[in-house]
Amino acid sequence: EMVRIGFGSYPLIFTGIVFGPIAGGIVGAIGDFVGFAINPMGPYMPHFTAVAALTGILPGLIMGMFKDRESKTNIWKLLIAITVGQVVTSIFLTPYFMQLLFSVPMITTVPGRVVTQIVQIPLYAYVTKILLNRLPAAMGIN
Repeated sequence: EMVRIGFGSYPLIFTGIVFGPIAGGIVGAIGDFVGFAINPMGPYMPHFTAVAALTGILPGLIMGMFKDRESKTNIWKLLIAITVGQVVTSIFLTPYFMQLLFSVPMITTVPGRVVTQIVQIPLYAYVTKILLNRLPAAMGIN
């Protein structure tokens, strides 16, 4: 599989970090289901809905473990939360389900996903830090 950098899962991650794991999971599951309803590519696979939900849940859970308020803008804590979520969902679960359901060997998909995440994880963390630092000012909240 080729390397593809994108922001497709970023809204799920951002929602989980900002609004918590429940909101992140709901946005992930609904987003996957609506995406399927609008543009179905074969039969509905709830496995991928669960992965989408976890994409929002895991970073939110991990950020919730950090008690101090400044955690959400701490780049290292953002990197930890996003890395754990992306390793579980993008590097492990998605290739596993592709192998299980479509006989696509994990060995062919995992290397490209690892390279993609090496770029995406720091990018997602940096963008999140910037947004969380600027969001209160943009909304007129001090």
